[in-house]
Amino acid sequence: MAERAVVLAVIGAGPAGLAAALAAAARGVQVVLVDSAAEAGGQYYRQPARALGAHRPQALHHQWRTWERLRDGLAAHIAAGRVTHLSDHHVWCVERTSAGFEVHALVGARQEEPVAVHADGVVLATGAYEKVLPFPGWTLPGVVTAGGAQAMLKGGLVLPGRTAVVAGTGSLLLPVATGLATVGARVVGLVESADPKDFARRARALAGQAAKLVEAAGYAVRLASRRVPVMTRHAVLEAHGRNRLEAVTVAELDAEGRALPGSGRRLPCDTLAVGHGLLPHTDLAEGLGCRLDGPNVHVDDEQRTDVPGVWAAGEATGVGGAALSLAEGHLAGRSAAARLQGAAPDLRGRAAPARARARRRSFAAELEGAYAAPVRWEESVTDATVVCRCEEVTAGAVREAVGSLGAGDLRTVKLLTRAGMGWCQGRMCEPGVAGVAGCGLTPAKRSLARPVPLGVLTAPPSRAVPPDGTAPPPG
Repeated sequence: MAERAVVLAVIGAGPAGLAAALAAAARGVQVVLVDSAAEAGGQYYRQPARALGAHRPQALHHQWRTWERLRDGLAAHIAAGRVTHLSDHHVWCVERTSAGFEVHALVGARQEEPVAVHADGVVLATGAYEKVLPFPGWTLPGVVTAGGAQAMLKGGLVLPGRTAVVAGTGSLLLPVATGLATVGARVVGLVESADPKDFARRARALAGQAAKLVEAAGYAVRLASRRVPVMTRHAVLEAHGRNRLEAVTVAELDAEGRALPGSGRRLPCDTLAVGHGLLPHTDLAEGLGCRLDGPNVHVDDEQRTDVPGVWAAGEATGVGGAALSLAEGHLAGRSAAARLQGAAPDLRGRAAPARARARRRSFAAELEGAYAAPVRWEESVTDATVVCRCEEVTAGAVREAVGSLGAGDLRTVKLLTRAGMGWCQGRMCEPGVAGVAGCGLTPAKRSLARPVPLGVLTAPPSRAVPPDGTAPPPG
């Protein structure tokens, strides 16, 4: 009887997941690539739906040739039977078993059909999600996240509006504003709360990644050519409108992050794309018992977590961009392939990716410091402002829980107000609720990575990928 192939489950088909899958498959491991999207690529390489018939999808992308290499490599491994790509599979739990791991996912139009994937090892390339801080009017139709606006452009070839303001803080704002302007939106302002002086103070550290600086300069030139005003050390204080967004008020910030009196100005717009950076997706890692370093999954030089058989790569280990994710994914795939086959990774040829990872991680840390959110943002949040959208909990209710009822942490605030008990389970509202409450941001540990129908928890999976890694026939 032939020996069963070693199976590696890679969760997430963004840059890190694709790099890990290709590296492991090239070294003799059977890879099952599990992803929630219909097409590989993740948010960074998000592809338009095939039915849209896009003629030039590369127009909205950066580093398209890198994507082509990943795409073609994946196709070659799939054709050779070394990779099975399970799209539209929404992973909600990874379970350790005596024989390895079971990756539990939901499929189907209503995401109610359970599927189990057996694997000997797992690479968690789960990416990150957006951090959005609340402000008066942020729930109006027309207010979207910066990443949401980008996803609409890349995946749906849709403009969220005709007149846009892009606001918040973080490196994502530049490509979002540029993308909107490129496809015909009138961007009336890029409102960035970071202070240029913070970048100047980090000039030596940032200069080590010249390619990233050239990329940022390219965005700036394109915005300037379209006469997009760039307002640094500014923030949106309020969004206005009756049934949908009609305008926003922006103001200059002082050194303490407070709005300078008399600096407010009103910008008419029908779209506000707003974001304040990214937070790592760590739910699956926490469910497996992986150690965290702050908000990030802890890994060693091989991208191994402290749970045997589990690797992590990309934004889950610390937000740092696509290039860093590719380097980490490659290292994770190489390490997993060797370790699962009972060998130590071959260090020859490995130094370059490791050095690239170290440089890019240092660069990302400097950027994170420069793009810190305003320290006094919560002072502009009125008591009537909804801070938990799922449960419609206001800032006033949160402040009452702290001031009158004695809540001193997020868990107690949640119990007293229901903030964080809705569909997103606090993924979107935790930073805002914590800021308004004056509590430290300690994200809740979630047993399940996404909402799951109760019936799924009691019913066995209806179909599973067998141990040889080949997908079963439908039904």
